[in-house]
Amino acid sequence: MRASAFLYPWDVVGDPDAAARVADLGVQQVTLAAAYHSTRALTPRHPGRRIVTAEHAAVLYPPDPGRWAGRELRPYAQSWVASDDAYAEAAQALTDAGLEVHSWVVLAHNSRLGAEHPDTSVVNAYGDRYPWAPCIAQPAVRAYLVDLAAEAAVRDGARGTELESCGWYGFAHLHAHDKIAGVGLGDAAQYLMSLCFCPDCRTGYTEHGLNPDELSGSVRAALEPAWAGSGSSEAGWSGVEKLLGADLAAATLQWRGRVARTLQESAVAAVRAAAGAGFQVLLHADPAPHRSGANVGVDPQHIMGVADGVVLPCTGGDAQREAYLGPFAGRQGVVAANFTVVTGMGGSPATLERDAAHAASLGANQLRLYHAGLASDPDIEAVAEALSRLGR
Repeated sequence: MRASAFLYPWDVVGDPDAAARVADLGVQQVTLAAAYHSTRALTPRHPGRRIVTAEHAAVLYPPDPGRWAGRELRPYAQSWVASDDAYAEAAQALTDAGLEVHSWVVLAHNSRLGAEHPDTSVVNAYGDRYPWAPCIAQPAVRAYLVDLAAEAAVRDGARGTELESCGWYGFAHLHAHDKIAGVGLGDAAQYLMSLCFCPDCRTGYTEHGLNPDELSGSVRAALEPAWAGSGSSEAGWSGVEKLLGADLAAATLQWRGRVARTLQESAVAAVRAAAGAGFQVLLHADPAPHRSGANVGVDPQHIMGVADGVVLPCTGGDAQREAYLGPFAGRQGVVAANFTVVTGMGGSPATLERDAAHAASLGANQLRLYHAGLASDPDIEAVAEALSRLGR
């Protein structure tokens, strides 16, 4: 199977050996960040540093001033990589090492945008804003995300792109110093905590026959047992229906699903218009339409008719892989199984050969490896050994 490793430009810029080291893993492709959220990242093999602190969501290339002139919402430039165009510099080094480069574009995940433009954020049923989560129902946010997708995806040297968080973002967030584990919220409760009640979403609920005030009250009532200490461990869509009621749940999903699908259609169309023929567009996805986050909930049949394929989270046991890959079985297009290969982040590079073979048996036809820049030397060695055996 074709394999691609994720990288940040700062893994490559300033390290003359980085590109060759990645090629030696046995991958054919690199998925290179062009637009990314804030993070603090190790660079364990870089000759000049060990930590990069990306202080805010930013693009890793110089944004086009003409595209963004006069617009309130625009991408932020990075300042933590010493390069005029960190993406292009890294992409050229990787291409020179014989690797195909695809861009990696994070869309609806941007804490600085929410801090500077609070009205753009998702608002939960209690009135709390999620500054990391732009509300994709808002016209100005949608226009910004679609244009960002087109600009960030189609960079010099890129042969394709992977769009992350191209849909709803919500409650779950790997936030700095998170303090939310005191109350256990299951998958269904997290959906309720991710429902947005900004003015545009309230209008959307009304169009679907709901009273937004009554809906927010129902959400709060459904969550009250969790705050009272009895927990809320319901999972899956049936769990959402149990908490909220089938009719209310269906109406919320109709609204959110329509918003997400049309954003995905617009973003993919904009990328293809900017790139021309032969440019591959994949989405980081979850086959459960109600889920939100980096791997956005999608309708498998719909998304495979919009994009060229999907990247699915496959780290974990066999049951998780079956749940994520099963709904895409037999569909035409790229189905890439994404494995975390950093042991310290929950990955299992030692079992990559076996896990990848299992994913292939379920219909996966490509591999994604997260993340070649963050992994330790022993993890990197285990990945190289696994890929060499898989290629025989």
